[in-house]
Amino acid sequence: MIGVAEFQTIELSISDEVALVTLNRPEVANAMNTHMGEELLAVLAGSDAPVASARCVVLTGAGDRAFCAGADLKERNGMTDAEWLKQHALFETLALALMDLQAPLIGAINGAAFGGGMEMTLACDFVYAASTARFALTETTLGILPGTCGTQYLPGAVGIRRAKEIILTGRPFSAEQALDWGMVNEVCEAADLLAEARKTATVIAGNGPIAVREAKRAMNHAAHGDLKAGYRIELGAYSKVVPTADRREGILAFNEKRKPQFKGE
Repeated sequence: MIGVAEFQTIELSISDEVALVTLNRPEVANAMNTHMGEELLAVLAGSDAPVASARCVVLTGAGDRAFCAGADLKERNGMTDAEWLKQHALFETLALALMDLQAPLIGAINGAAFGGGMEMTLACDFVYAASTARFALTETTLGILPGTCGTQYLPGAVGIRRAKEIILTGRPFSAEQALDWGMVNEVCEAADLLAEARKTATVIAGNGPIAVREAKRAMNHAAHGDLKAGYRIELGAYSKVVPTADRREGILAFNEKRKPQFKGE
């Protein structure tokens, strides 16, 4: 078993060939800062990563308030364009690592999953959510757009028309709506969420590991055959908003707790 003391922003344990990865910054709604991105990459990426030996991975958040509130916008406040892009390159690498993860990844979404937190949810192979969970891709309300494959994953999960409504409005929606729309597989009581996810992970871990990996790879090709090509288009669009005044105004307004005044500049 790998203990949890090795990391500052996440927790990792591996037992009975099931890895549990927990985002662990509950004091800031498990928002992802640069250090969390680095630690997640260290855990998930590459053939020698700690989870490489696991037959199934469960991803959740600490506390009952949030799974992940997205990128830490306090850390991003005042970033230059170059600093922003440098950090985002790290998040892009993490998005690609999630695409390439061979073991099945189950999301156990224990609370709010906004922005990049919802994109991580979409990157999971399937999702269980607490009844109290809420979801949103809030990027357009901040003058940016989803940048870790949200524009590519979401249409496949909920359909193109619903995806456009979610992304272009930035409005939150409930776990029950996510279930109805096909984005999550099951809604659980919060107290039962992790046990249910672990139960399913244990079943998967008991099946033929090569068969499971190859079945996942084949299904991903069927559903996301051009995912990386689509992600390149998303990143091209994302790069256009980073140097805008609207992007800077969106982040400043968030930190000043006011409504942004976008000018299309």
